Amino acid sequence: MKYIILFILMASSLISCNNKAETKETIKKENKMTTIYLTKVEFLSKVVNFETNPTQWKYLGDKPALIDFYADWCGPCKAIAPVLEELAAEYGDRIYIYKINTETESELAAAFGIRSIPSLLFVPMDGQPQMAAGALPKQQLKEAIDNILLKE
Repeated sequence: MKYIILFILMASSLISCNNKAETKETIKKENKMTTIYLTKVEFLSKVVNFETNPTQWKYLGDKPALIDFYADWCGPCKAIAPVLEELAAEYGDRIYIYKINTETESELAAAFGIRSIPSLLFVPMDGQPQMAAGALPKQQLKEAIDNILLKE
């Protein structure tokens, strides 16, 4: 009788482990990339630390990035936000799409001379970043991502 109970307990624990593994895998497959909100501290560690190295651009990321400087009250910023979410899902783990709120991160906005929003900073792995102003259409954003960031 002890062996039967022990066998049942072992079998149920193995089944539950398999179910957990399948659940994690299913979640991983369904999990799409989304835009990532950055604070100044995160920006300094993930993009470029302009405080310790003010004269030279040295990108710290492990894949290209598109950075959206925006504000919550900005109409064009609200219009481009869903497009950036779609692009984050489409490009998946090939690029980062970061968002920086110019109202809460005014020091970052000032450091990059942001005077109008949305402003988009394209950051390739090698070379200098490129800035674009305004809410660009999705096709134009895709072309810029492919040509500037992914060099396809």
